[in-house]
This record gives sequence, structure tokens and C-alpha cells, in this order.
Amino acid sequence: MGGMIESSPYSIQIDAEPRYLPDQSRPGRDHYVFAYTITITNTGTIAAQLVSRHWIITDADGKVREVRGQGVVGEQPSLEPGESFRYTSGCDLPTEVGTMHGSYQMVAADGTRFDAPIAAFTLAAPRTLH
Repeated sequence: MGGMIESSPYSIQIDAEPRYLPDQSRPGRDHYVFAYTITITNTGTIAAQLVSRHWIITDADGKVREVRGQGVVGEQPSLEPGESFRYTSGCDLPTEVGTMHGSYQMVAADGTRFDAPIAAFTLAAPRTLH
């Protein structure tokens, strides 16, 4: 094969776009609300279904919260190779900055279970000028 690297049948690309929601946040009460839009793309060679999620949310004080649940936004999307699924969800923090990372638990069409890692992304409220 000339040392070519075969792409894995089980490969999921995850892109996150976080944003701050000032109208829902109450900085004076240490309540900061963020939305994040996630795009999940099946970059593998076999169809796979997202069955559950595991998030690790860390605030600026180092407090960690873990969230586990079935699917995303009430759905367990199945993705053919090359297909994407996009959704928006939210999270609140007691600090104006935090990070989220985690994984989606996937089941491929052949029954193989695998985790799709979600790289850490930053939630940050823009600092207001006084």
C-alpha cells in the first residue's frame, strides 16, 4: 500500500461556535449565559448515529460541571458519510469566562461504538467598558 494512511471508517468532525447572550445574562448576579452552535460532520466511511453526550464545563474559578444525556436537543441524529447535523444549545456560568469540552458517544452502522472527542472551546463574555 506504499504506507498510505487509510482514513478511519469511524471519524467525526465537530465544530463549535460559541456566543454570549447579554440579554439573558445578569453579570451583577454572577449569571452569564452562552449559546453554542455545534456542527457534527461524519468524515468517516460508515454511517453513524449520535446516541449520547458527555460535556465537561469548567468556569474561571476552576469549578467543573459534567453533563451527560441522551442525544442532543432531543434527537439522536444518524449521519451518512459526508453528512452534517447542526444544532444550537446553551449553557450558563457563574463567571464571565469558561471552557467546554467532552465527547459524543456514537454507534456506527456495523454496531461499533466509538467516542467522538469535542475539543475544548472558550465561552467568554466581552468585557464592558466603563
